[in-house]
Amino acid sequence: MGFIIKPLVTEKMTKITEKTSVEKTLTSGKKSDIEKKGAVEKKFTYVVKKKGKADQTKEKTKYVYVKPAQPRYGFIVKPEANKLQIKQEIEALYNVTVIDVNTLRYAGKRSSRYTKAGLVKGQKNAFKKAIVTLKEGDTIDFYSNF
Repeated sequence: MGFIIKPLVTEKMTKITEKTSVEKTLTSGKKSDIEKKGAVEKKFTYVVKKKGKADQTKEKTKYVYVKPAQPRYGFIVKPEANKLQIKQEIEALYNVTVIDVNTLRYAGKRSSRYTKAGLVKGQKNAFKKAIVTLKEGDTIDFYSNF
């Protein structure tokens, strides 16, 4: 254990969490959406106006489905950790159900600076970021003492 280095509580990660924590209604007119989960057929009525002709009312069928909200949280983890290890550790630490784990690897960036002693060159550490999707209704409170 001990693959999680620190939770990501940044403004950018908060925006990702807020964006995915809101249910989205998706509308499409394609017949292929019938097979998608939760697709509901809805009929819309609209009026067609043409110059010099009487107004016509037409009916169009669209398929509407709701994408459920799923909270997401970010963590910086050790580069050697895999998705299963990350999932097990988060479930053990925070008592939540993890649905999905997405990982991103960042390379160490070279940096240099000028000092009195001359040019100092170095490299920042490489790291791995994990974005964890939780079961609907579960939350992680980073500010409570556990």
